[in-house]
Amino acid sequence: MFPARVEYRVNKFVVPMAKSSPTAKNQDDAFWKNKTLLEMTKTEWESLCDGCGRCCLNKLENEDTGAVYHTDVVCRLLDMESCRCSSYTDRKRFVPECQILTARNLKNYPWLPSTCAYRMVAEGHDLAWWHPLVSGDPQTVHEAGISVRGRVVSERDTDDLENHIVSWPA
Repeated sequence: MFPARVEYRVNKFVVPMAKSSPTAKNQDDAFWKNKTLLEMTKTEWESLCDGCGRCCLNKLENEDTGAVYHTDVVCRLLDMESCRCSSYTDRKRFVPECQILTARNLKNYPWLPSTCAYRMVAEGHDLAWWHPLVSGDPQTVHEAGISVRGRVVSERDTDDLENHIVSWPA
């Protein structure tokens, strides 16, 4: 699956972190159903992050083919229990290669998992039942087994990414 003797580039990525989730009381009035990503307020945009942590997985990209391989190694800033960035505001200072998702650059990240709310909304799908905006509970993403909680190691604990390739985030 992973070709030998190929140069790889490590990709880092982070999505916004909501401070609170503006859950819609009437799901028909939900902003994610009635607005495009570009029309959303900053609060709405940030609340789309479900807190799964999958975007914070280190990825290896084959520079010859462009193939992206997910690993079970997360950014050193990810709190592995909450699956949120431990230094969200200053993340670029600590991890300069961190990529920040916006409505304008979303198309540049085709490796986002199919469960990603940003991707789902952009593709015209509704959010899953476990999404905190739907369930009203930030724990349902973990209870549903969508988050990286309990499945990852910190990059602080390994530098051997090639032996940590997994298929489950895709």
